Amino acid sequence: MKPQKEHWRKKSYQKVTLETKLLVVDQILNGQTSTNFASKKYDVPRTTITYWLRKYSTLVQQNTGMSKNDEIKKLKERIEELEFVKDFQQDIIADMELITGVDMSKKSLPKTLAKEIEKKKKNRIKENGSISVLGSLNKPSIKDSKHNKNS
Repeated sequence: MKPQKEHWRKKSYQKVTLETKLLVVDQILNGQTSTNFASKKYDVPRTTITYWLRKYSTLVQQNTGMSKNDEIKKLKERIEELEFVKDFQQDIIADMELITGVDMSKKSLPKTLAKEIEKKKKNRIKENGSISVLGSLNKPSIKDSKHNKNS
């Protein structure tokens, strides 16, 4: 006689508390664990954990005090800060290139940044009329003017 086949039964899982769900979601979002590892550790299907991620990820962010709008605002502020630093560094490079006469940016920076620095150099020359970036480069010193009077 053949043994009778058992009917396929769905695996039963224990109920998981909200705290555990939030803990799992937080660990996955922070990169502390993977979905697969959490599935094995808590004996929960991966699809269920994916559902938790969609459902509770905003709740976890609210618990940490960071909403999406706050996060966007913070990232925009960081972008502004980095653009300011970039402009400042480009100003310094442009000034140094004008003083030394060496085009460092063309050799060592991407083309887009080198073009921006070149524009800054041209603007400096237009504003100042010549390469008087530091103010005293084209002005004769007191010693020079005394020497010229004596000659």
